[in-house]
Amino acid sequence: MKIGIVCYPTFGGSGVVATELGLELSKRGHEIHFITYSQPVRLELLSNHVHYHEVNVPEYPLFHYQPYELALSSKLVDMVKLHQIDILHVHYAIPHAYAAYMAKKMLLEEGIHVPIVTTLHGTDITLVGSHPFYKPAVTFSINKSDSVTAVSQSLKDDTLRLFNIKNDIHVVPNFIDLEKYKFSFTDCQRAMMAEENEKIITHVSNLRPVKRVLDVIRIFNNIQKEIPAKLMLIGEGPEREKIVALCKKLNIYDKVVFLGKSNEIDKILCFSDLFLLPSQTESFGLAALEAMASGVPVISSNTGGIPEVNEQGYSGFLSNVGDIAEMTKNALYILKSEERLKTFKAQARQQAQKFNVHKIVPIYEKIYQDTLEKCLIS
Repeated sequence: MKIGIVCYPTFGGSGVVATELGLELSKRGHEIHFITYSQPVRLELLSNHVHYHEVNVPEYPLFHYQPYELALSSKLVDMVKLHQIDILHVHYAIPHAYAAYMAKKMLLEEGIHVPIVTTLHGTDITLVGSHPFYKPAVTFSINKSDSVTAVSQSLKDDTLRLFNIKNDIHVVPNFIDLEKYKFSFTDCQRAMMAEENEKIITHVSNLRPVKRVLDVIRIFNNIQKEIPAKLMLIGEGPEREKIVALCKKLNIYDKVVFLGKSNEIDKILCFSDLFLLPSQTESFGLAALEAMASGVPVISSNTGGIPEVNEQGYSGFLSNVGDIAEMTKNALYILKSEERLKTFKAQARQQAQKFNVHKIVPIYEKIYQDTLEKCLIS
């Protein structure tokens, strides 16, 4: 198949998943065309099976906000015609599914029928989509898609609760390529991050309020009072100044390492002993899955799709949002016993096996095939 993939090309979970999906599909013989405004951060290699097409948005003084949806729709029309793309897989209902539907209607004028698969990732539903201004457009985009998937049962339930959806929604979880998490790093590399007797605690996010990174700092503060520890904080975002201020107030600034945006998350996770994810909400929790794939147990909130990823008492522990005391207790329970820590690390890796890329990608292939067949019949 020739598959067009539309996504945000950033460090966020949806962009990472879309890119990894396209790369894995290319290995399975499909021709993949990424269509977005810049090259996805995880898209390192282009080949005969993987292509990238940039969406340019010309600037006109007339427009206060440049019309990205219009530029994307036009680009999709051109790429479908030029490369005979069979199906479009768009990640996020708005603006991508909305733009894809407009492209589909333009193509129909020329007798070209290209079906649309829309994957919902969370922000498009729980934050943006539920806003009254956007609700009609999101509802329309989902209902006009030929197939719809959601990355968790929790997100599917939220979508059906918030919108008047007539389409079926298939739950297809996010995935991970476990082959990329077979490490051969050395102890000297660990020594660059922490002392031998210190436990390494890690958090990865875009440092937005919804991630509750201030809770991460407070949990870590409680941990380091009882055992030697360092916190690796990966990511950039609007909460950074507050995080720095809290670290200084608690007198732990020298124990927190701010790593910013990093392409070496796997190396950091490789040496980590525990991962903290106390988010207000997560549609799936891809960061937790990446930690588990590295053999790192997860202390998380029990919100959204996280309980579908992090198994209570097996790959880590779940607590109510904001329950810093319980999260601290669970963290110390794992960290204070080397034997227990070793067991949880092995179980975290085992839990990640459920989301192996080789189990999930064939589900998407079947959805593509079924969608194409359904559209041919209709």
